[in-house]
Order: sequence, then structure tokens, then C-alpha cells
Amino acid sequence: MIPNGTSAMPALSAPSAQSAPERIDWVDYAKGLCIVMVVMMHSVLGVEAAAGQTGFMHVLVAFAKPFRMPDFFLLSGLFLAVVIDRDWRTYLDRKVVHFAYFYALWVTIQFGFKAPSFAAETGWAHVGLMYLQSFIEPFGTLWFIYLLPVFFVVTKAMRQMPPLLIWALAALLEAAHISTGWTVIDEFCSRFVYFYSGYWLAGYVFAWSDRSRAQPAWAIAGLALWALINGSLVELGYSEWPLVSLALGLAGALAIVTMGTLLARIQWLNFLRFCGEHSIVIYLAFFLPMAATRTLLLKAGFIHDIGTVSLIVTVAGIAGAIAIWRIALMAGANFLFERPAAFWIVPKKTQPALQAAE
Repeated sequence: MIPNGTSAMPALSAPSAQSAPERIDWVDYAKGLCIVMVVMMHSVLGVEAAAGQTGFMHVLVAFAKPFRMPDFFLLSGLFLAVVIDRDWRTYLDRKVVHFAYFYALWVTIQFGFKAPSFAAETGWAHVGLMYLQSFIEPFGTLWFIYLLPVFFVVTKAMRQMPPLLIWALAALLEAAHISTGWTVIDEFCSRFVYFYSGYWLAGYVFAWSDRSRAQPAWAIAGLALWALINGSLVELGYSEWPLVSLALGLAGALAIVTMGTLLARIQWLNFLRFCGEHSIVIYLAFFLPMAATRTLLLKAGFIHDIGTVSLIVTVAGIAGAIAIWRIALMAGANFLFERPAAFWIVPKKTQPALQAAE
């Protein structure tokens, strides 16, 4: 649903409901920033946990915590209005079966690498139970892939309800900071408001980007003010307070939109755009090069600064994921990143032979 009174989406040649949205430069830049922050968080915290100490990159991870996932979910909801009115069968194929395929495949791959260490601690029978449980309780880094289809289904199911009411309830869930110990429940309550904001307020988000592109000086000044406020609240320990966390999440998401827009305007850091175009590919595959590089560097011990180790592991996670994707395509193992026709529920004539992870 695009709010009345805004022409942002039409001005950017928004696609019809029957076609996939064309790539928009600032969206890819913003998604690139998001995926880099996600890989950074897992890399830095993993290195610091293994080493028992923190490094200079810990500050960056802490600074990004209030908005790191909110912006990812807001961007994920931006183009939902284009497809939400499709029939349920097609919608479920694109928005549920699609992600379910990649979750099932990559959770199996991750377990394949981690099973020996799990078995050494608890035995193979328990490893099998853990694997089955991963389809109820999302495993490791893959919870984002697990949760997206839930958001897609819930949003379509509530299509006829007043959007403001849904948004207000979602905001209350986020402010409640619900903690049951179940990832799907807790993350749904914490993140749905951002996904729904991306969907319901998409027109305003695009208008915000248009203004940032037209007035870069004001946009940069706004980013500086936001960074000061966000950093101060994180440093003072107020960033996770009820309502403060919601405000910082939304403000941070808009800051990422602004950064993506400014980078697209001047065409700087094009590697971020590339990462954004392949964000799900990176999300699926970064765990292996990240973990391997972390283990190698910490065991070798020739780099003593934990911050430097964390930075190298972050770069290796991103570059390694892209390398895995390239090798898979060259080796004909497209199924790792493209959904084969056997896993469609929509007739083949309406789909390409393979549907990519994004």
C-alpha cells in the first residue's frame, strides 16, 4: 500500500504488480551497507568470543546494533506492495517456498560442517535431534531467511485490516521487548514493525530518498546529527530502552536509506552496490569463509590485534561468500543459489528454469 498524496514510487518508474521491480541504485547500496554490517557483527563477535577480548571494531558493531536489522527488514518490505495482491498460490511460491528452499538447503550445509563438533560433545543422536529442531527454532545465522516468509504471510493475511492499527500493534510489540527464548516469536515481535513500515510507508521512504538526493548538504548534516545521537544513546546505555529502541531503529533505517542515496548519487563504493545486489547470496554463504578464516588466524597467532583480526575475518566472509557463489555457478551447482524448477508450486511456464536467491 502506497500512502495517498505521494508520487515517489511513480516518479521512480515503479513496476506493475505483474512484474518484478527494476533494480534501484540506492536500494542496492543500502542493502549492501546492511549485509556488510551483518557480516561484520557475526565476524567481530565470533572473533572476540573465541579470543576472550575485544578490539576496535567492537565500537562499530555496538554503534550499528540499534538499526542493523531494522534497516534490513524495512528494505525487505519496500516492494511488497508490487506483489501482495497476487493470488495466494503464486504469492506463497515467491515469498514462502522460495525462502524455505534456501533455508532447508543451507541449514543442512551448515549442519554438515558443524555436526562433527556437535557429535563430539553430545553424540550423533542429539545432532539429529538438533537438525530437526532447526526447522522449528531457526539455526545460527539463518534466522533472517526463516522469518521473512512469516512476515510476508502475516502481512498479506492482514491486508484488509487498517494499516495504522497494524503498525501501532507492531510498534507496541517492539516496545515490549518480549523475550520467550523462541527466536521466531521474539524476533517477530522485535522486527515486524520495521518490515511493515517498509511496506506501508514505502512511498514516504522513496520520497525521503528523493529529498536526500536533491539536497545532499542537508542530508549529510542530518546524518552527522543522527550519528551523534545514536552513538551517544548507545554509549550511555539508553539505546535499548522501550520506545527509544524503536525510534533509533526507524531513524537508523532512514539513515541507511540516506547513505545509500548519497552513494548512488556520486557512484562511490560500487562494491557496496554489488553486495546489495547479491545480499542474500552473501547472507547464505558467508558463515564458512568467516569461520575458517577466524580459526586460521587465531590459531596461527601472527596477528595480535583483535580488531585487525576481526576486520580481516569480515572481509574474508564477504569475499569468500562471493567466491563460493562464483565457483558454484562455474561448476554447475546453481541449485545452491538458484531454486530449481522441481521446487516450484507455480506452473513452469510462468517461471524461469531457475529462480535466484534474490
